[in-house]
Amino acid sequence: MRRSILSLALGLLTMAPAMAEESALKSLQTANDSRGWDAVGRLNLGTKGFCTGALIGPKLVLTAAHCLFDKETGARIGIEDLEFLAGWRNGRAAAYRGVRRAVAHPDYVYSGAEKLARVAFDLALIELDQPIQLPSIQPFETDTLPGQGAEVGVVSYAQGRAEAPSLQQVCHVLGYQPDVLVLSCNVDFGSSGAPIFTIKDGVARVVSVVSAKAEIEGEPVALGTDLEGPLTTLRAELAAQDAAGTRGTPSVRVLSGNQSGGAKFIKPDAAATP
Repeated sequence: MRRSILSLALGLLTMAPAMAEESALKSLQTANDSRGWDAVGRLNLGTKGFCTGALIGPKLVLTAAHCLFDKETGARIGIEDLEFLAGWRNGRAAAYRGVRRAVAHPDYVYSGAEKLARVAFDLALIELDQPIQLPSIQPFETDTLPGQGAEVGVVSYAQGRAEAPSLQQVCHVLGYQPDVLVLSCNVDFGSSGAPIFTIKDGVARVVSVVSAKAEIEGEPVALGTDLEGPLTTLRAELAAQDAAGTRGTPSVRVLSGNQSGGAKFIKPDAAATP
């Protein structure tokens, strides 16, 4: 993540009892280490840093909404500056993709001040310019919100570990309030947008994404966004844009071009921002 630590009052949250010791971070340095996790990637933000994202479809990356904004100016980062590096590890990625469009939750408002209420809408979908269709990179399914005390895990990039992802296989849901999870997971700056998983029957499913690094009474915690409502909204936003684009396409009658000397028309570039 790219922002300051958010301090929370304990009284704001329903907290679970102390959990068993969490697992340590494991750096996924080799192909064997990373097997099954290459759909997690580093989202480069031009010269503005990076976040973490995860494929939930061949062309769709789930991340945090604040990753789409310049932390200094508050302006949207142009899609031409966004790049998704699936399975980025030690200078190489399993797949490199640019971005066709990026949609932040419509109720998310970026500002300099840290506010707990923003976490509930800190979600974005990125549509890649080309699908990723490799046997080694399978998009993750999503699942419903885990309950208090549930065991979860996280795969993320962060400061000091930007060149390979790290897996924390076991951390816990410490507490919650509407649409926000408080987690014991070990995250740091750059982990924004990282997928939080539950594993059922050996299958990892995304249940949240990291929104912020926070602390409660001086103890570090991670804040995650509930996917259920916001993700449905984002999918609807993409569908509405697709429908509007279809309605807005004018019919074309070809007057020439069958002859070798016919006029050539150049397709205009896509807009620089979504």
